[in-house]
Amino acid sequence: MKSYEIFDEEKNIAIGILLYYEKEKNFIIELQDNLDEWSAPLLFTNYVNNGIFTVPREISFLWVKERIIPSGRQNISSILKNHHLQEYDEMAFLELSHGRCSQDYLFIKKTDILPDYIIRRQRHNLTECTVLDNNSILCFFADDTIRKVQIESLTHTHDINKILTNDALFNSCKVGTGGYSITFNDSIDIPSSELYKVGTKIPLSPKDFLAFVRSNLLDTTQCCELLECTRQNLSYMIKQEQLSPVKNNVKGNLFSKGDVIKNMW
Repeated sequence: MKSYEIFDEEKNIAIGILLYYEKEKNFIIELQDNLDEWSAPLLFTNYVNNGIFTVPREISFLWVKERIIPSGRQNISSILKNHHLQEYDEMAFLELSHGRCSQDYLFIKKTDILPDYIIRRQRHNLTECTVLDNNSILCFFADDTIRKVQIESLTHTHDINKILTNDALFNSCKVGTGGYSITFNDSIDIPSSELYKVGTKIPLSPKDFLAFVRSNLLDTTQCCELLECTRQNLSYMIKQEQLSPVKNNVKGNLFSKGDVIKNMW
C-alpha cells in the first residue's frame, strides 16, 4: 500500500490521505475530521455533510480519474511511450502530475506515516467475514470484536434487495480492499463502518474463535485416530449419516470434534 497526503495549496491545509492498494489497484480517500462543505473538495461535499469522512473506493477512484489523462485519449500510445510506461496506469499518471488539476488547487505528496485519525478509523475495518444462515454475516474487526449483522437492517445500502434475493451473490461476500468494506461479487460494497454500527456485538474475540477452530476441527486422519477406525469405516459412517463433514474436499474432509466424539458414546 502507498499513501499520499492531499494538500490544498490555496487554503494551505491538508485535506486528507489517499491510500493506494497496488495489487488490486484500488483507491481509498480518508478525509480530515474537521472538513466542512466549504473546505472539502466539491466531489466530497455530500459525504462530509453527512458525517462520512472515509470515501468509498468508487468515488475515490472517480476523484483520481478526474485528475489524470483519460485512457481513451486519441494519442494515449504516444503519451505512454513518452513516459516509458508499458500500459495505462492511473497511479503512474497521478504521480507524474502530482495529482494537480486545472479545476482546483489540490496536489498530492507521498507520505510514509498515517495520521492518528486514520489509524483510529481503521480499528473499525474488517479482518474477516463469514456468511451465515438467515441472511446474516459474522464480521471480525481490527479492534478484536466480532459482530453479527443482519443484512435486512442495511436498508440504506444500494442494491440490498438484489443481495437478499440472489443466493450466489450473497455467498460471494468477502472482505473488500483494506478491510474498508464487505463486497459482493466485487461490485456491491457495504462500508465496514456501517457494519460496525448496526452489528450486534458477540462476547467473543477473534482469538477465542480461532482457538475454537484449532481445537474443534479434525481432518480425516485425526478423525480416524480418535475413533480408532479405518478410512473405509469412516466413509461408511458418513454414508449412514452417523457423521457429517463440516467441509468436503477431494483430498479429505473436515469434521467437528464434538460430532466425532458423539460416535464414541
